[in-house]
Amino acid sequence: MNAVALLSSALVAAVLLVGCSGDEPRTDVTVGIRYSRFVPVNVTVPAGVPVTIVLRNDDPIEHEWIVGTADVHERHRTGTEPFHDAVPSEVTVPALETRVTTVTFDEPGEYRYICHLPGHEAYGMTGVVHVTAARITIEDIGRISRKERRSVELIRLLRV
Repeated sequence: MNAVALLSSALVAAVLLVGCSGDEPRTDVTVGIRYSRFVPVNVTVPAGVPVTIVLRNDDPIEHEWIVGTADVHERHRTGTEPFHDAVPSEVTVPALETRVTTVTFDEPGEYRYICHLPGHEAYGMTGVVHVTAARITIEDIGRISRKERRSVELIRLLRV
């Protein structure tokens, strides 16, 4: 088997394995709020694409959904903003209501989401958005020209 065929087979196998993982990134997510808890507490989304997040508050009290870096959360722990509606990653969800926001996470990583109302974080009202790097799909392979495929394979060989 020649090197190009071997590399092509390996690439297709890798794509198929990625497609079989159980925690696939999603571009539409619903986060429920019940008994001052977020459900689910872990969400996986892709980097660099808009993600629509539906925040459904089933509690009889207001909550916040603030997602970001440690600096963002530190600012909100000591902040005095009574209501959030101008920044997509900072949302106030009134009692028994639903809000929809769209967030694009530019960099892969883990970003916590927390309700910073008094006592809620300490009670455990937190979760994590796992942002994954872009993944190549079988459809992507079909759109890549033969010359581009050779370039990608050459780059991968040089990295090893």
